[in-house]
Amino acid sequence: MELSISQTSWSLADLFPAQDSAEMQQAWDDLKSMVANFEGCRSLLRADISPASFMDVVRQLEEITKLAMRIYGFAGLRFSADTQDQDAQTFIARVDQLMAEVTNRTLFFSLWWKELDDETAARLMEASGDYRYWLEEMRNFRPHTLSEPEEKVINLKDVTGVNALTNLYDSITNRYTFKIVVDGEEKELTRGELMVYVRQSDPDLRAAAYQELYRVYAQDGPILGQIYQAVVRDWYNEQVELRHFATPISARNLMNNIPDAAVDTLLDVCERNAVIFQRFFRLKARLLGMEKLRRYDVYAPVVQSEKTYAFDQAVDTVLRSFHSFEPGMEEMARRVFAKGHIDSEVRRGKRSGAFCWSVIPDLDPWVLVNFQGKADDVATLAHELGHAIHAMLASNHTVFTHQASLPLAETASTFAEMILVDRLLEQETDDAVRLDLLFRQVDDAYATIMRQAYFALFERQAHQMIADGASIQQLSDAYLQNLLSQFGDAVEVSDEFRWEWVSIPHIYHTPFYVYAYAFGQLLVLSLYQQYREEGEGFKPRYLKILAAGGSEAPEKILRAAGIDIYSADFWQGGFDVIARMVEELESLTMEPLA
Repeated sequence: MELSISQTSWSLADLFPAQDSAEMQQAWDDLKSMVANFEGCRSLLRADISPASFMDVVRQLEEITKLAMRIYGFAGLRFSADTQDQDAQTFIARVDQLMAEVTNRTLFFSLWWKELDDETAARLMEASGDYRYWLEEMRNFRPHTLSEPEEKVINLKDVTGVNALTNLYDSITNRYTFKIVVDGEEKELTRGELMVYVRQSDPDLRAAAYQELYRVYAQDGPILGQIYQAVVRDWYNEQVELRHFATPISARNLMNNIPDAAVDTLLDVCERNAVIFQRFFRLKARLLGMEKLRRYDVYAPVVQSEKTYAFDQAVDTVLRSFHSFEPGMEEMARRVFAKGHIDSEVRRGKRSGAFCWSVIPDLDPWVLVNFQGKADDVATLAHELGHAIHAMLASNHTVFTHQASLPLAETASTFAEMILVDRLLEQETDDAVRLDLLFRQVDDAYATIMRQAYFALFERQAHQMIADGASIQQLSDAYLQNLLSQFGDAVEVSDEFRWEWVSIPHIYHTPFYVYAYAFGQLLVLSLYQQYREEGEGFKPRYLKILAAGGSEAPEKILRAAGIDIYSADFWQGGFDVIARMVEELESLTMEPLA
């Protein structure tokens, strides 16, 4: 398949030609018509409905959902490409309103389904095929479901409430520019461009990059903090006060279908293993000739490797790494490029970071990265393409069951990164670059596991503090204390890092999302260890996990692979792998620690 490998913005033509196209207007009209027809099904929803009639209603709802997701996907992807575009801002607000209307007018089905007696529900699910888990999961929310009028009010409230707030947060923060002096020249940079310098060998430049980042965020800190307080209060009011979840995080856990006890065990094990990364940071400090690492230096390169990658070289390396594991994975990743579903340019106004958006199962996903040629950018490319492959492997499922839950959603992406690193280590002849890659593996494990786990711990604390009336200053103090606890006496933390929490989009957009990264990375460390031990025999089991998508409960999918998510020993096994990485680095650098 011919590839376009230059850096480009993406094409949304597979969704709609344009925002104001006749096709978009037709889809808008069709959606409203389909919803009106679906409302006529209300009278059919009785306990004696036949399985065939029931499945006809379900499939009508699926077609509505698919069309709605196409429209919403177009609006969200266009806005992500340029969050400062006023037409894009206006359109996504209109689409949010439309989605709330569609949700409210189809709400009667889920409410009826949750209220059904267990015997009738079981009878109807017998003939539901791939829809079964979606139907089962919906009924898990019975204790937390409100009346139809109340549910409708919440949906409408979100349009001008929490959704508007998070869009405002994006619009504010994605317009930021940062100034830093490099080689005597002042540069004006996006956040993504600035963050390149936190992994540079120059310690003063690393410090300057972080200081500038949080100088800019601190200027709006009181405003961004107020937005966060409002988001958290909204979450508490709905999930705890109205829906009666035991705690704010319990609501996310049920959405992920991960029991509270398993999440608590995961976070407890993460806290206990902070010492592994503290040991790693002490090793880094010694190798860098520093008495103690500063927070500025956490991602500092230990060896002087400034290797960069052209975009076409990065793409080729990633695709070859996928091919070495499973040729079919390479072919799936190639489709993202061939269809113009990738936006890799660095532009002002473009959403920072990276993501993969699987709009509907019928369409290949869209991938956003901000590629600047560093090894991290190559790893990020592999990560997001891993998400895309995951979605493609699960594309035979319904629109309701193809998306893996958040904790499992990080499996393919993190595994893809590990495949890539193995590939780079195999082909790299420069010892300095090889050592740099090994250090980056532990750097990335820190960023994906410990950093995210402590974000989740802060979220748990912050949600309670805000419910108790905490000020933004008190939240910043609590976050700084969170960092001090995380790093112990191994890393010196400067005061400006108290504003880091307002720079984390996930805690605004998707409360308690972040523990999914720690879950996924520790899971993958276990899986990858199995792969190294079993070789080819491991692959069918791994691909089966990915192909399941969201068609079964995560606990059930993982149990079939021999994994017990309630077991502290299982999570500890992932940290044991990291501990061995640190020991290997100590051995390679002749710097053993007592």
